[in-house]
Amino acid sequence: MSVNSRDGRDTILVTGGAGFIGSNMARALAADGWRIVVSDWFGTGRKWLNVADVLLDDVILPEATLAWLEQNHRRVEAIVHMGAISATTEQDVDLIVERNIRATLDLWALSARHAIRLIYASSAATYGDGKDGFVDEQDPAHLAKLRPLNAYGWSKLAVDRRIMDDVRAGRPTPPQWAGLKFFNVYGPFEAHKDDMRSVIHKIYPTAAAGEAVTLFRSHDPNYADGGQLRDFVHVADCVDVARWLIGSPAVSGIFNVGTGKARSFADLARAVFKAAGREPVIDYVDMPERIRNAYQYFTEADMTKLRRAGYNADFRSLEDGIQSYVGDYLAKGVAL
Repeated sequence: MSVNSRDGRDTILVTGGAGFIGSNMARALAADGWRIVVSDWFGTGRKWLNVADVLLDDVILPEATLAWLEQNHRRVEAIVHMGAISATTEQDVDLIVERNIRATLDLWALSARHAIRLIYASSAATYGDGKDGFVDEQDPAHLAKLRPLNAYGWSKLAVDRRIMDDVRAGRPTPPQWAGLKFFNVYGPFEAHKDDMRSVIHKIYPTAAAGEAVTLFRSHDPNYADGGQLRDFVHVADCVDVARWLIGSPAVSGIFNVGTGKARSFADLARAVFKAAGREPVIDYVDMPERIRNAYQYFTEADMTKLRRAGYNADFRSLEDGIQSYVGDYLAKGVAL
């Protein structure tokens, strides 16, 4: 195999493996030669199409994951834990606790007990309004200062803090572990996310028709309309970071995953129009009042820590990432 495995362990479990980032992880890791087991709910929609082309060794429901791992842990090299409620607008905090905190900590304990490597999804939402910057320090005192703006961000921070407390206290940990603080991820296989889809996916049909797309007006005098800034990162780059970690078993830690370059929503819209072969036409509408107090005007990943750990691959520019996303997927009219 062209992968790092131990004692015949040839399997990677991808939780949330039919979701957006998870399905991209499963596809790439299968191509690398791993046997892939996906844990996810599929429901009655078209989510199954996200993994229709992936060679899967098994598919299990999330509620059966721990039992499956207890029976099969000797063959599992790593768990790539992408399963979670990812909606920043989710109001059912008990459900967030169950699926984001409890599920992750259960996998953490099992991974430590059976010496399985664990890579899990954290989030840039842990940084809150960003007033203290976007540096991925993992010192418990630094993490304690962060103030997320929503329950989703809190759930991700709660896990990061508990894991770092275990590490600091010398409690059992997996042989390798990594929490990935994803910034604004976009790319193929996100259609099922509905309102949580990237702005690229949302506006492409309108831009391709040559019609005006709408962006939020700014309600901060420091930012022009459409000038709100985000670190937009292509999902393939996120996958490549995880693949590198699996190939680098000595590297553990909490890491930002972004491009390190903030870009505006207006830049994004212009890049979508260009990829669609149309002249940009952008209108602005007021931001809903219910989200104004929790709106981030700027995010930008500090990538120093991941680079120092040894990751040296380039990240796609916004224009290149959108061009490939549109050309390879969206322009083909496939429901991805």
